[in-house]
Amino acid sequence: TSLMLRVMLALVPAIIAYTWFFGWGLLVNMLIAITTALSAEALMLHLRERPIQPFIMDGSAVVTAMLLAFCIPPFAPWWMTVMGVAFAITIGKHLYGGLGYNPFNPAMVGYVMLLISFPLEMTEWVPPNIVNQLEISFLDTIKIIFTRDFPYLLSIDALTMATPLDTVKTELGLNLTVSEIVAGNAIFGDFGGIGWEWIGNWILLGGIWLIYKRIITWHIPLSLMGSLFAISFFFFMLDPDTYPSPMFHLFSGATLLAAFF
Repeated sequence: TSLMLRVMLALVPAIIAYTWFFGWGLLVNMLIAITTALSAEALMLHLRERPIQPFIMDGSAVVTAMLLAFCIPPFAPWWMTVMGVAFAITIGKHLYGGLGYNPFNPAMVGYVMLLISFPLEMTEWVPPNIVNQLEISFLDTIKIIFTRDFPYLLSIDALTMATPLDTVKTELGLNLTVSEIVAGNAIFGDFGGIGWEWIGNWILLGGIWLIYKRIITWHIPLSLMGSLFAISFFFFMLDPDTYPSPMFHLFSGATLLAAFF
């Protein structure tokens, strides 16, 4: 319980940054995800004739819910969050015997299922700060997630756009250079995507804190980040007009989340 609680605490700064840039959707999705995870955990423990209270209180199901909610778009429909988390707990975790026996991270099992089953909904990412600019409130966010009722006569198409990684990939295919893509698009910041780079900074600090507290070891994070940095740096040095910098790769997607969590 103490270990899982510290993992949750390490995510809190990144959750605050995510909410600041992308609105209330993450918090709503986390509430849905945690409720679903605890319900699915209790059901599976009951079906497996295992004691419910000690296992449901260990925090592992909550961590799975938080991680999966972190990886889906903030305005994802509620049923998609429920399906992903339920699949993560029942198939990704309990099918293999429960905590400690699952060969894959349950949250990522749920994520892969959603990505395969609902590719359109999984790419509906909002631009950074658009929620603040349009003053989409907490109640507006709940309405969007549960009823798909968008304020100001907007639609999900009007609120979403490609992520920085998708934008670079698409526009490189149109024969633009990296510098032209970054200069002509407001979603890019100092070295990554606006919002994403700040979320990445807080994930990095949370991960370093986990290493300091000996909750995790440094081997997997350093291996993943070091390998990505070395490969991207090699290609960046060969042709910086075609290949983004290593910092862009590290701070514009889910690399740091995968490395530490």
